[in-house]
Amino acid sequence: MQISDLPYPDPGVPDARSGPRFLWWLGRGQLGGQARSLAWGLLHFCGVAGLPYVVGQGVEAVVDRDGAGLLSAGGLLLLVGAAMAVGDAMLHRTAVTNWITAAARVQQLLARKTAELGSALTRRVAAGEVTAVSTGDVEKIGWFVEAVSRFLAAAFAVGAICVGLLFYAPSIGVVVAAGVPVLALSVLPLLPRATRRADLQRDKAGKATELASDTVAGLRVLRGIGGEELFLGRYREASQEVREAAVRSARMWALIAAVQVLLPGALMVAVVWYGALLVRDGRLAVGELVAAFSAVATMLYPLGLFQEIAMAYSFSRPSAARAARVLSLTRTQDGAAVPAAGHAAVPAPGGDLYDPATGLLAPAGRFTAVVCGDPDLAGRLAERLGGHPVHTGAGAPSALLGGVALDELALDAARALVLVQDKDPVLLSGTLRELLDVPASGAVAAGDALAAAQCGDVLAALLESAPEGVDDAMDARITERGRSLSGGQRQRLALARSLVTDPEVLVLDEPTSAVDSHTEARIADGIAALRAGRTTVVLASSPLLLDRADRVVLVHEGRALASGTHRELLHGDPRYRAVVTRETEEEQGAADPGTAGPAEELTGIEESA
Repeated sequence: MQISDLPYPDPGVPDARSGPRFLWWLGRGQLGGQARSLAWGLLHFCGVAGLPYVVGQGVEAVVDRDGAGLLSAGGLLLLVGAAMAVGDAMLHRTAVTNWITAAARVQQLLARKTAELGSALTRRVAAGEVTAVSTGDVEKIGWFVEAVSRFLAAAFAVGAICVGLLFYAPSIGVVVAAGVPVLALSVLPLLPRATRRADLQRDKAGKATELASDTVAGLRVLRGIGGEELFLGRYREASQEVREAAVRSARMWALIAAVQVLLPGALMVAVVWYGALLVRDGRLAVGELVAAFSAVATMLYPLGLFQEIAMAYSFSRPSAARAARVLSLTRTQDGAAVPAAGHAAVPAPGGDLYDPATGLLAPAGRFTAVVCGDPDLAGRLAERLGGHPVHTGAGAPSALLGGVALDELALDAARALVLVQDKDPVLLSGTLRELLDVPASGAVAAGDALAAAQCGDVLAALLESAPEGVDDAMDARITERGRSLSGGQRQRLALARSLVTDPEVLVLDEPTSAVDSHTEARIADGIAALRAGRTTVVLASSPLLLDRADRVVLVHEGRALASGTHRELLHGDPRYRAVVTRETEEEQGAADPGTAGPAEELTGIEESA
C-alpha cells in the first residue's frame, strides 16, 4: 500500500479485543511495508555497523604505512557511506509511508464506526474522548507501527557491532558487549511511571477539549444568562491542570533522555580508559582502539531507537486500547457484533412498528405521538425504535418493523427504512441546498419540507446574511453547527432535512421544543399533512402536537400503559394529564369538580389554537 493508493477500499475488520491485539492486527496488515522498511533499515544500519571497522582498518594502514591497505579502506568507506545514505533515505520514505497508512486505516475504521453508530456513539463515549482518539491517538498508533521496523534494523546493527568487535578486538569487545545490554535496558524501570504521567496528561487534555467544545456550542446561551465568566474560569482551571500534567510528564521523559546520554557516555569513557591501558601494555593495537571507540560512538544512534520504541509503545498502547474500545462498540443491545452475513429479510412496506421492551405499537401509515415523563427514557426509546439502542443488557428485545427485528437488518437497510432525529440534531456547514441534499425517496420536494417545517423566516435570515450576489436562499451558507441561527431556526431546518428524506418510518424526538406555540401548531399541521399515509412517531409532551396525532400512547415507568386520542387521554387518564399539564398530585386533588380544571382549560386553548 502506497500513500497514493489511500484511502483503503476496505480497511478490514479489526481485532478490537484489546490495545495490544489491535496493534498486532495493524502490523500484520502492513507486512509488505514493514518488510520493505526493514530491508532498507538493514542496508543503512549495516553501513553504520561496518563504519568503525573500516575506520580502524584505515588507521592501522596509516600506522603501518600500508598504501594499498589505506586505498582499500578508502574504497570500503565510500561503499559504506553510499549504503548509509541510500538506506537512510529509503528507510525514511518507507517508514513514513507505514506511519501514514496505519493512521489512515485507523481513521477509516473510526469513521466507519461513527457512521454505523450515529448519535449513539457520543452516548457511549464522551465527545472529547472521540476527538482525542481520532486525532492524537491515531498519530501515536501510527508512530509505533512505523517504529517497529526501524527498531528491528537498529537491534540487528547493535548486535552486529558487538559480535564483530568481539572477533576484531576481543580484549576490548568484552567490555562493550557487557555494557550494551545495560544501556538498552536502563530505561525500563522508568517507563511505567512515565506512561502513567502521559496517560494522566492525555485524560486531562480530553476533558479540557470536551469542556471547550461544550462551552463553544452553548456560547449563545451562556451570553444570554451571563455565564461566560463562570465557564471561562472552569476552562482556565482545566487548562492549567493540563499544563501541570504536561510538565510532570515532560520531566519524566527528560530524565529518561538524560539516562540515555549519561550511560553511553560513561561506557565510552570506560572503553577509552581501558583501551588506552591495553595499548600501553601492547595488548591492543591503536587501530583496534580507534575501532572500539568508533563502535561505541556509532552505537549511540541505533541505541536511541531502543528509547524511541519504548516511548512509542508506552504512548501507543493506551491509545490503541481507547481506539479498540470505540471500535468494539456495536449497535446491538446485547453488545454482540452485527452478523456480516445472513441478515433478516427486509420487511415489506406498510408494517407496524413495535417495541417489545415497552409494548409501544405505532400502526403503519399513521401519526403516533408518544408521551414519556422521563426525557432520558424518551431518548432511549427513540434510539431503540431506530434499530440501534445505546444501553447494554443481555437478551433485551429489539424493535420490530413488520415483525422483523431492526437490529438484525443490514445497517443500510435499517436506516433506509427508519430515520431517527434526536432532540439535538447537528447542522454541518455549507449551503442550504447541500444541507437538504440527503439520500431521499424523491417524493418530497425541498420546498415542501421547508414549508411544512415553517422555515420561511429562516430562509429570509439566511438570504439577508448572505454575501452580495446570492439571490436564492438555497445557495446561502450555514455556519458550522448553524451557530449564526437561533435554536428554533436550527431545529426547524433539521426537521425539514428529516422530512425531505421521506423514510418509511420517521421518529422525531421533541422536534418543536425550541419554537413558540403558534409556530408549533403550524408545524404539527405540516407534519401531519406531509406525512399522510406514512408511519410517523413523535416523542413529545406538547398538547399542540399531541392533538394533531392520530393516536397517542402514554409510556410510564418503561411501559406503554394507555393509548387513544389526546382528548380521550386528557379526560380519562390522570397520569397522562399530569405529564401534559404539569399538574401536581396536590393540584389534581384540589381541583373543584364544578369548575373548569387544567384539563378543560387546556382543551379550550387547543380549540382556539
